[in-house]
Amino acid sequence: QVQLVESGGGSVQAGGSLRLSCAASGPTFRSYNMGWFRQAPGKEREFVAVINWSGGSTYYADSVKGRFTGSRDNAKNTVYLQMNSLKPEDTADYVCAATRGGSVDDWKRGGMDYWGKGTLVTVSS
Repeated sequence: QVQLVESGGGSVQAGGSLRLSCAASGPTFRSYNMGWFRQAPGKEREFVAVINWSGGSTYYADSVKGRFTGSRDNAKNTVYLQMNSLKPEDTADYVCAATRGGSVDDWKRGGMDYWGKGTLVTVSS
């Protein structure tokens, strides 16, 4: 069982930056592939980024590529999402997720085993 707790959300003006953190419980964090997803009001959840277990590979949604950077610190059991050049359309509840198995395509489709409760990001124009 893995418990995930997100933090770092808040309100920011367009063009600003935020860094989200996701702290994971348990000694096996380094074996999990970690993902970030978001859900805006009235919309379906969408993939944002996923970082493989070693941190050696990171994949992004086209909508955030070049603006968001995912990273992880296995010594701290924490994964991060640095968000720059934020736009109003980035406004959403951002959720962290984890899985040990599957493929990159599975991860992008939300094939995760554990989910956090989310942290809200609001970007004003």
